[in-house]
Amino acid sequence: MKSEHLFRFLDEFLGIPGFPDYAGAVNGLQVEGGDEVGKIAAAVDASEETIEIAAQAGADLLLVHHGLFWGGCAPLTGPKLRKVKLALRAEMAIYSAHLPLDAHSEVGNAAILAGELGMEVAGGFGDHEGLHVGCWGKLDVSLEELRTAMEVLVEGPVRLIPPPRDPGAAREPGSLRVGVVTGAGHGFIDEAAEKGLGVLVTGEAPHHAYHQAREAGIALVLAGHYATETWGVRALAAHVGEVYGIPWEFIDVPTGL
Repeated sequence: MKSEHLFRFLDEFLGIPGFPDYAGAVNGLQVEGGDEVGKIAAAVDASEETIEIAAQAGADLLLVHHGLFWGGCAPLTGPKLRKVKLALRAEMAIYSAHLPLDAHSEVGNAAILAGELGMEVAGGFGDHEGLHVGCWGKLDVSLEELRTAMEVLVEGPVRLIPPPRDPGAAREPGSLRVGVVTGAGHGFIDEAAEKGLGVLVTGEAPHHAYHQAREAGIALVLAGHYATETWGVRALAAHVGEVYGIPWEFIDVPTGL
């Protein structure tokens, strides 16, 4: 598969051009590789460990959610240089999709996780410069059942911070209105309250979010930044593999955070 054609497909499929992201974040092709892509590796982070494993696996393209470049122009030294050198030696391209992958309705982190929970998506959630990076819907489960379901999905511990009262108590029995924003989605607590949701499923939250969520009447389900963001890159790699007949593998380097 010609690399140039595949990168154009990814840009169009993910809506990379013009998608607003955080300041300094770079989406799309970050490191050029060879002219052909015969094997794809997918991973959450473009870490030195991940890049090395992908290179050893013979990948021609590494798809990641968290790319190499975040803070604008910076010297290509130290760990950053080592990572780029690893990719160049292997003639392996690195392609990153951050918020565009979070937001995607088909292979996005939030959409896939919501589907795994059995949620029928009712609409977008998590406003970022006019675009939604998450979704919301209803689940006919209790908070404890939701926490348990998340633990099964992420294969690890999940922290539940309940509100002072049952978020489903004022609505139809057994129905939770749930917002999903993977990774560090604690910034959408107020939006969840404004939308009349009762639960925010995300990856992590800082100390102050505990009181903020309880005072807003929002239950927080915290399943880990890494664990909630493995879904998108796997779904994206699988989609590309199916469309173009390219083998792929997921490189799992969990942080436990």
